[in-house]
Amino acid sequence: MSPLSRGRALLATALVTLVLVATLLVARGAAPQRQEATLYVFGTLVEITLEGTSKAEADAAVGELAQTFQRMHREWHAWRPEGELFRINQAIALGERIPVSPFVRPLIEQAQAFQAMSGGLFDPAIGRLIGLWGFHADELPEGRLPDPADIEYLVNANPSMDDLTLDGDQLTSTNPLVRLDFGGFAKGVALDRAIDILRARGVPAAIVNAGGDLNTLGQPAGRPWSMGILDPTHWGVIAKVTLEADEVLYTSGNYRRFRIDEGIRRGHIIDPRDGWPVDHIVSASVLHTNGALADAAATALSVAGPEGWVKVAHDMNTPMVLLVDANGAIYTTPAMLERTTLTEDPPHLTVIDPMGP
Repeated sequence: MSPLSRGRALLATALVTLVLVATLLVARGAAPQRQEATLYVFGTLVEITLEGTSKAEADAAVGELAQTFQRMHREWHAWRPEGELFRINQAIALGERIPVSPFVRPLIEQAQAFQAMSGGLFDPAIGRLIGLWGFHADELPEGRLPDPADIEYLVNANPSMDDLTLDGDQLTSTNPLVRLDFGGFAKGVALDRAIDILRARGVPAAIVNAGGDLNTLGQPAGRPWSMGILDPTHWGVIAKVTLEADEVLYTSGNYRRFRIDEGIRRGHIIDPRDGWPVDHIVSASVLHTNGALADAAATALSVAGPEGWVKVAHDMNTPMVLLVDANGAIYTTPAMLERTTLTEDPPHLTVIDPMGP
């Protein structure tokens, strides 16, 4: 990761952490007894806050999380030869059948489900397009734009999760141009598993925050968590969101990873329909109880944009979402608005219930 990217990750985590710490102080009336640790994995900082555990218990839990995260980063990375996903992509390109381990299979199954729910707007099979734009590495991409002919070729080839078949532990693909890249929701899967580990260890309350995307376990002192959604156009917090026990908050935005070409900023979220970076929505946040689904839905909502977000929110069963467009206008739902305090009035506010008739 470049110093610039690392700085953004640090600041994003720090801003959300400030909201968290302030909430803990209010909940307890004084500095609460808690254990904290920070890991660096998935190209970002992962901040772990545990409530109601001893230092020894916290150290053991964090040690298990660190080992689990490192294995995930190794095996789920689409572009590192030492990982299982890299070998799977090689087999797909060669038209070969390949066995899939229980450590990777659930991601493929979840990716297929989310691809169907989103109407194809979230599709981890477009790894070749992601690589073409240079968004496969930890560093921000530089250099020339992809050749439009190469983009068109891949779009016309239509790589999709629909091309994959799992028969027992064997995976096959009918399309050699499928390249799996789980970057759009792997963080959600990882944090879901992290919470499962902490719950199994008897941790009563915790939060795992990976660069502003976070899962909660229980509640501090029986009170809700309060988290900030970053302002995608200016450094700061655009809204404060209240989370109940075991809820998650995920945000996708082109302000996090992008490239600048001839003065135009192009974000890392690629529209599978045309192969180009999304430019209408700069931030999409999802409040839910499942990190993997929230992570995938945030991407799909970004792709859907102002015209299609309501359908995606309905079809992916995400009644609490908040989107910000390039002009600062906010699109949200009644359920999300009940949990949200905006820090300032937006230039335009649209509130629609996607679960309504």
